[in-house]
Amino acid sequence: MIPLRDNIPSKSFPVVNWFLIIVNLGIFLFEVFFLNQQQAEAMIYQYGLVPDQVRLGGLTSLDEIRITVLRPFFTNMFLHGGWGHIISNMWILFIFGDNVEDRMGKIKYFMFYILCGLIASFTHFILHRHSGVPAIGASGAISGVMAAYMFMFPKSNILSFIPIIIIPFFLPIPAIIYIGLWFAGQLVSGASSLMLSSSATGIAFWAHIGGFLGGILTYKLFDSSRRR
Repeated sequence: MIPLRDNIPSKSFPVVNWFLIIVNLGIFLFEVFFLNQQQAEAMIYQYGLVPDQVRLGGLTSLDEIRITVLRPFFTNMFLHGGWGHIISNMWILFIFGDNVEDRMGKIKYFMFYILCGLIASFTHFILHRHSGVPAIGASGAISGVMAAYMFMFPKSNILSFIPIIIIPFFLPIPAIIYIGLWFAGQLVSGASSLMLSSSATGIAFWAHIGGFLGGILTYKLFDSSRRR
């Protein structure tokens, strides 16, 4: 199922959501057009989250802690590995993020997005502690946004494209069903991925799961409409 749009218009221009989209696109385009393959790979290993390179002991300075421990948990969510990766992530953020920003307000939405991304990174790190494969992408943070959307706008319909053989179907699906099915798929894939090596899975399913659960647990803290 490919989401095309929802049926809830934004009440204000989603400044933060567009800022996040532009920043992610800008970094990806820099990687594609200004770096060669070797430089791009070095950038991903330097700023992506490589669990077995995160040293929790033996650090002697705040700078070492910042670079070795703190930085990769944050910077990995702004890196992407290919056109399909960046386009799919930014499209989902475009569809769901504007309404969540409406409800939370711009500053709180940005804080919520980053928090979900950090929770996603930490979840992946815990479950793949000895992996040497870089985890990159905004999907963990976006999973948290989807979780918030599902609870904030449960009656929203998501117009979805469903290709069946060669016949295209366009079907409005309630947000709670669409996102619920997506999360169920992540759980199944995540459980399967624990039986495989990180390099064999290729997708950080548990980052998605962690970001989603983080969104469920924290979205009420950022929902400005609850205080109005």
